[in-house]
Amino acid sequence: MFANTQRAGMAFAMPDVCLTPPGPTPIPYPNFAANPMAVSAVYKVLFVCAPAHNMRTKVPMTNGDNPGITGGVLSRSVMSTSRHTMGARKVLIKGAPVTRLTSPTMQNRTNARGMTVAPSQTKVLILAP
Repeated sequence: MFANTQRAGMAFAMPDVCLTPPGPTPIPYPNFAANPMAVSAVYKVLFVCAPAHNMRTKVPMTNGDNPGITGGVLSRSVMSTSRHTMGARKVLIKGAPVTRLTSPTMQNRTNARGMTVAPSQTKVLILAP
């Protein structure tokens, strides 16, 4: 699969069940995390002129669950962080496994499980398990 970078790409999780007023009522929302918003990328390793992502890279803010202002059912947060939960175990960048297209994610802190669905670039492939 294609390696994740700061250049582009997006992770998607569904459902992100958040408590929505009035009530609060639990309602499922889609949750999106944009790779260009990520922090702690590996700035000394570039894939197609963009910093590489590894397991330490996080997206500080997600979108899609904005109406659920009372917070997620599990995380009690809204629009919170996204991080990868698995990467290529045999390819390390700055000591952590590299992440790639279809790598699983945990979004809105721990409220929704998803994966990277849009590629950051289409030249560098990570073919390790």
